[in-house]
Amino acid sequence: MTLFNDTEIFTSGTGGKKTFDLPDGDVILIDNFFTKEESDYYYNTLLRKTKWHEYEMELFEKKVTAPRMISWFEDNDNPNADSKKQELTTELCTSRQRVENEIALKFNAVLLNLYRNGKDSVAWHSDHTDKSGPNPIIASVSFGETRMFKLRHKFRKDIAPVKIPLHHGSFLLMAGTTNSFWQHQVPKTTKAILPRINLTFRSVIR
Repeated sequence: MTLFNDTEIFTSGTGGKKTFDLPDGDVILIDNFFTKEESDYYYNTLLRKTKWHEYEMELFEKKVTAPRMISWFEDNDNPNADSKKQELTTELCTSRQRVENEIALKFNAVLLNLYRNGKDSVAWHSDHTDKSGPNPIIASVSFGETRMFKLRHKFRKDIAPVKIPLHHGSFLLMAGTTNSFWQHQVPKTTKAILPRINLTFRSVIR
């Protein structure tokens, strides 16, 4: 894996805090949730120190390698914690604390996704609810290259899909019934781009 030290080319958003007016959904975006200096530090540290790995997923009844890399972390005191989990690092704990302070909620796990280039992506989906309850709160932080995040309503075709650029240091919150009524994706791009790291904080219930 190529490591990039020069984070000067990463774009920080200028939109401040935005609440999206979506039926059946509660979505908030905060650009510059982390400062440029903080974002650069988290990006470089997580990219180098995280034990990234590929994993297989089902696609049209076949197992294929997912087009991204992941790493799963969970609090040690979680009941029946995943045996493959890792203990949260200092960087993950401090970034989680910032998120928890912002929305006054607690999280006990975090999934890291590494989008290495424009070929890495995640297809349309809603998050699984078997470990997080029917309406999970999804708190997402982005570091690195800006990637487009898309939302579409599951049942109402009259509602146009929503496009949200996730910049270096941004924070996206999906709450309420968003996961039940909306799908999301990070599509591929043909542009030559650098990696993006996404942290998705979760409340795991086992």
